[in-house]
Amino acid sequence: MTEFKHNIASSVKNAIAKLYPAAVISEEEIFGMLEYPPDDTMGDVAFPCFKLSRTLRAAPPKIAAALFAELEAMPPKGAGKVQLVGGYINFFASCEFFAESVLAPLCEKGADYGRTDEGAGKTVVLDYSSPNTAKPFHIGHLGTTVIGHSLKLLHEYRGYSCVGINHLGDWGTQFGKLITAYRKWGSREDIETGGIDKLVELYVKFHEEAEKDPALGDEARAEFTKLEHGDEENLALWRWFIDISLAEYQKTYAQLGITFDSYNGESFYTDKMPEQVELLREKNLMKIDDGASIVDLSEYNMPPCLILKRDGSTLYPTRDIAAAVYRDRTYHFDKCIYVTSAGQSLHFAQWFKVVELMGYDFASKLYHVPYGTVSIGGEKLATRTGNVILLRDLFATSVEKVRAIMEEKNPNMQNKDEAAEAVGVGAIVFYYLSSNRIRDINFVMEEALDFNGNTGPYAQYTYARTCSILSKLGEEAAGAKAPLCTSLDKTERDLMKTFSLFPEKVDEAIAGMEPSIVTRYILELCGAFNRFYQACPIATCEDAEKRALRISLTRGTRDILGKALELICIKHPEKI
Repeated sequence: MTEFKHNIASSVKNAIAKLYPAAVISEEEIFGMLEYPPDDTMGDVAFPCFKLSRTLRAAPPKIAAALFAELEAMPPKGAGKVQLVGGYINFFASCEFFAESVLAPLCEKGADYGRTDEGAGKTVVLDYSSPNTAKPFHIGHLGTTVIGHSLKLLHEYRGYSCVGINHLGDWGTQFGKLITAYRKWGSREDIETGGIDKLVELYVKFHEEAEKDPALGDEARAEFTKLEHGDEENLALWRWFIDISLAEYQKTYAQLGITFDSYNGESFYTDKMPEQVELLREKNLMKIDDGASIVDLSEYNMPPCLILKRDGSTLYPTRDIAAAVYRDRTYHFDKCIYVTSAGQSLHFAQWFKVVELMGYDFASKLYHVPYGTVSIGGEKLATRTGNVILLRDLFATSVEKVRAIMEEKNPNMQNKDEAAEAVGVGAIVFYYLSSNRIRDINFVMEEALDFNGNTGPYAQYTYARTCSILSKLGEEAAGAKAPLCTSLDKTERDLMKTFSLFPEKVDEAIAGMEPSIVTRYILELCGAFNRFYQACPIATCEDAEKRALRISLTRGTRDILGKALELICIKHPEKI
């Protein structure tokens, strides 16, 4: 509806200029005032004149009546009807507008409807997923992974060049603990056989034993110090643990259809931190506080940002600053987006401010995208206590349930395993991305795997239905062209209006860094199509123009729905 809204804004601006010559109101301001009414009987777009009352020094109903007289005489392009209701002016798009400005471009562009090149020549770096190695993916990792990748796909759909970075947690004292545990209780054979699960067992055992013998903590710190200083045996074990972890992670990424451009983790920036520490000293930003080196941020209502511990070792802010500088020098980014839990918001606010104080001009291009926590039965997830739901187990349970349904309803279907995985994994992703990212989620297995109602499987089944309809129509569906319509049934019109909103939803999702906007749009589109499908026969329709229209509407649903699902990391099999 963006084009229609621009037409309205232009006409309203001209009417204001004629009636109120002294008023200075831009077309952009008017565009921003336009609203979508909650009820389609109030029009497709509404202009609330209340927002002009102070500027024009008149009562809203009086302003509305004066503007309505002008707009009724010369309606905006694409308007079939203009309506006055109190202080509102309501605009109804014409059937011809929907046919020419929505359906025709959609039939021409297909899945590229809504794609633009506005980001051409600009680079977006996205830091997401970033698991701590030697630990398996659990449900708590799903947020950063699918939110981050969805934002990457959304930016690419707007023409940006995107760099996906998996900033692995591959450094720190946890490796001292793991090396200590491996030498005391592990074996190469066990690790080779059991993979990352055996590493987790060793990590959990270390913490159990450390509660009995605190000296184990000192041993672990000593082993990590040896690792930092390049001890070959410890480095070999560390690399081995990383390789085992990545092999496990790749299985999950493959299920989600996710790839990365870089796996440079914390260890990569070890030799890049001294330069930034020295710059902080040169700019007199660092001071000593109880033996540690800090940047005082009290002026900005934040606690101090720790740069070096008492023993001179670095911390997370030091590494993040070094990483940001490296990324700016390497990619020359226009945005650098970090997708992490909301619990890290202060950390990012602190080091973002430090980067600004250091004089780096890319500081304003750094964005933190926080998301809520995931708990199980109200309990926080923790690898060291074993209180986790592993993603691979969750996906397997969901896939198994989907496959059982398919066996019952369509036992002879081809590619059953592939479709079951797409729907099973998609159900979990859709469930997660249905809520605003900042909301905390208490994960309930039964809700995630409820395949009735507004769920991922419902959206995927709707997509498969469009594919089935078009497949049965064969060459007729492939060659059908959108007719120039002069009349539309209500469900046909509603579906075309829903089509028109897709580009705006992509824009809103990017602006708010909020993939759930696309998820909710998918449900709107599925609802609109299924109401149309129930009300408007397609294959049995004898009116040639209506038949062509309905085929085009079905094809348009397939194209937009398929692309929208892709944008939130969900696959869409043609048969389910």
